[in-house]
Amino acid sequence: MERVLGPNAVGSLRSDVKPGEFVVCDQLVDRTRSRADTFYDGPVTTHISFADPYCPTMREVALDQARGLGIDVHDRGTAVVIQGPRFSTRAESAWFQAQGWSVIGMTAYPEAPLARELELCYANISLVTDYDVGVGDAAPVTHDEVLRVFTENNARLRDLLFAVIPALPEKRDCPCATALTGARLEP
Repeated sequence: MERVLGPNAVGSLRSDVKPGEFVVCDQLVDRTRSRADTFYDGPVTTHISFADPYCPTMREVALDQARGLGIDVHDRGTAVVIQGPRFSTRAESAWFQAQGWSVIGMTAYPEAPLARELELCYANISLVTDYDVGVGDAAPVTHDEVLRVFTENNARLRDLLFAVIPALPEKRDCPCATALTGARLEP
């Protein structure tokens, strides 16, 4: 295995990112705590580059395939990952929106850095299931609404994943494949 697709359900933090649409995120912000997020906690110091957390090749293929399938897709966005298993308070949502972040969820971290540490390509494909509380006149998020929108769009997500996999190039020439080169401080 050299590549990982990370589909997930997210809430929107922007009125122009609507439920039922997809976002192929290009950035993430970790607001979790106590999640194991490294394979390298000693004895060798290892610092991977994580400026661009998602594989550029996989992102481009996912975007091309989504467009080819007629899926409404946003070509970039910052995912803020919260601890969960709860939805945001109004104050948290207002803060996340003020930061300019695009979507919010509970399942896009620590997968990305762990994949990078293993020199795996990783791409996030976010299905927007709701507006976070306080986006426009959005009511508080409910589990039932998230499940309803997710279920309505599950076939499109599956179609997208099955289109992306065979469209990936055989050769990996992205930075993910060599992420550990120069990342270790050997004693």
